[in-house]
Amino acid sequence: MPSPSSSAQAARDALAGRLREIRLDAGITGRELASRCGWSESKSSRIENGRTPPADADIRAWCQACGAEDQTDDLIAANRTADSMYVQWRRLQRTGLRRLQESIVPLYQQTRRFRAYCSNVVPGFLQTSGYATALLSSIASFRGTPDDVHEAVAARLARSEIIHQSGHSFALLVEESVLRYRVGDAEVMAGQLGHLLAVMSLPSVSLGVIPFTARRGMWALETFTVLDDRRVNIELLSAAVTVTAPSEVSDYLKAFSELSDVAVYGGEARSLITAAINTLG
Repeated sequence: MPSPSSSAQAARDALAGRLREIRLDAGITGRELASRCGWSESKSSRIENGRTPPADADIRAWCQACGAEDQTDDLIAANRTADSMYVQWRRLQRTGLRRLQESIVPLYQQTRRFRAYCSNVVPGFLQTSGYATALLSSIASFRGTPDDVHEAVAARLARSEIIHQSGHSFALLVEESVLRYRVGDAEVMAGQLGHLLAVMSLPSVSLGVIPFTARRGMWALETFTVLDDRRVNIELLSAAVTVTAPSEVSDYLKAFSELSDVAVYGGEARSLITAAINTLG
């Protein structure tokens, strides 16, 4: 598997290449460009070689210096797209957790087919209020975000109503360890695991569990969600990564397929969930 941030870097490199071509087409040197823009020659070099992401104002100045003002809007749009592919959580959650829960609702409503793999926590679609409260509280504490956990949990539960709406399907995979990790106390975990047993009966939901004992060729990965075979959302400790390059989306689809092959479903999955409940006593 490639680095999950490689799509973002590829987009930044492509933008840097376009800026370099604009300068060359204008027939000016990096030094002359810097002089026209009023910044150092080293800044021009860093931008042109993809080492420093340009600000919108930098792109406007670059295009004006090169007589390419007609390309400004397209380049700014490309820059913002690249910037959105790898975003640190501290930036996304700087005002709290509620807004992030709400911001993804339009994308979810547009998506017909969801495929999600979780190696550490229960998928957000399936979280109970108690589990979500315990999890989001720990996230807020770890990242030092404003405390709006109550509102964020309500937003997450409202967002999760999508599993009951027609026109959407959910193929969800969890490692057996997810059933055992204590997020919240025993009562919270019992409620969460019981909820998993209940949602397995929904016609739109397929829940697979990868047993500890599975003989696997695909190793455990970071949590990721594939949306309509076109986009992958990946959750790292420090950042949210968005992959849209077809070759990388294909890698995640292949990984999901291989993980699906070693998961158990139906009665076998219920047995693993029930066994986890029985350890909570």
